Amino acid sequence: MYAAFQAFSDVMEPSRRMARGLLGLRDRIWPDADRNDWVRRFHALCDSYALASVISTRPPFAIKAVPVGNQMVPVREEVVQSLPFGNLVHFAKDDLDTPQPKMLVVAPLSGHFATLLHHTVEVLLRDHDVYITDWRHAREVPVGEGAFGLDDYIDYIIAFLRHLGPNSHLLAVCQPCVPALAAVAVMAGTRDPCQPRTMTLMGGPIDVREAPTVVNDLARQHSLDWFEANLISQVPARYAGAGRRVYPGFLQLHAFMSMNMGRHLEQFRRFYQALADARISDADKIRDFYVEYFSVLDLTAEFYLETIDRVFQRALLAKGELDHRGVRVDCGAIRHTALLTVEGERDDICGVGQTAAAHLLCTSLRPHLKRHHLQPGVGHYGVFSGSKWEKQIYPQVRNLVLAMS
Repeated sequence: MYAAFQAFSDVMEPSRRMARGLLGLRDRIWPDADRNDWVRRFHALCDSYALASVISTRPPFAIKAVPVGNQMVPVREEVVQSLPFGNLVHFAKDDLDTPQPKMLVVAPLSGHFATLLHHTVEVLLRDHDVYITDWRHAREVPVGEGAFGLDDYIDYIIAFLRHLGPNSHLLAVCQPCVPALAAVAVMAGTRDPCQPRTMTLMGGPIDVREAPTVVNDLARQHSLDWFEANLISQVPARYAGAGRRVYPGFLQLHAFMSMNMGRHLEQFRRFYQALADARISDADKIRDFYVEYFSVLDLTAEFYLETIDRVFQRALLAKGELDHRGVRVDCGAIRHTALLTVEGERDDICGVGQTAAAHLLCTSLRPHLKRHHLQPGVGHYGVFSGSKWEKQIYPQVRNLVLAMS
């Protein structure tokens, strides 16, 4: 399957390269292109065609500076911890007089690169010293590096929190809410001094039995053997991870798009029309979204299958039956990490109630250490990106961190 997709991509690449080349030569060949309706439409068609392709390299976060107080502060990315399947990236700000609370953002490993959270990070940087889990494309990890499953994911979160040290904070978006909660529970159970002061879980499948969505229905309708037989493939020989069994990113992209195919087709129609009408700023907004959306990575087969089994089919954490390295995960051990859960009213990936279920598991947290925020009028992506994240959800996160710092 992977080889067939790669062959198709290779066949299509020359025509896409030609389309990009024509766009690059536009001003030389047609200096008055903006005044010619037919030329604009031709280039709009080339641009639309070039955009509609899977991207397998991580785009940049492109965060150069952020407002802190009354000044713009430069930001630079640095890898501060490197592990085979993911790096810990720090968004360093050198011109600050007062230290800010350290925040670990746990990015999803569900088909997209961590840069999908660029707006999440950009907003958090105003008041926090931000780090993020930057997961690697599984096809680029040699088979000799071994396997990477759900237990390894939890270990990585613990390792990154220990790198940040005591009094840090954690924010997880979507899929990693389960391993993030498990990691904090494991650390609390061993009284690890680096367990975070706050934990924000946003739109995550803590208990998929609550308000099931199309995603949850798909996981329940098929056996684990079906997922392994139909969705797992081997990395082709041309890549560093040749022979590794993976869940390809292009399949996850197809799954995401099929949920709202009509909306995506309409967005491409709008993109073409905006270019044809010379509304460049409108077209750039759509382009920026799809460059992120079409940038996908592969997941290791073991991580994908274990997540389907333990999170989406059996809901082990919600039932109190999840084990980590053979030891039962007890969320009741969490006593000092304040919990904030965030859900979107219109979320069609993680239904309302799935994330809030974390409060029922954290039985030892006193009432003043538990908060829940249901954001009206937003879907899944609106929870962590866009104006309502920035103006209504983020203040909830910031206030909790301030209260616990």
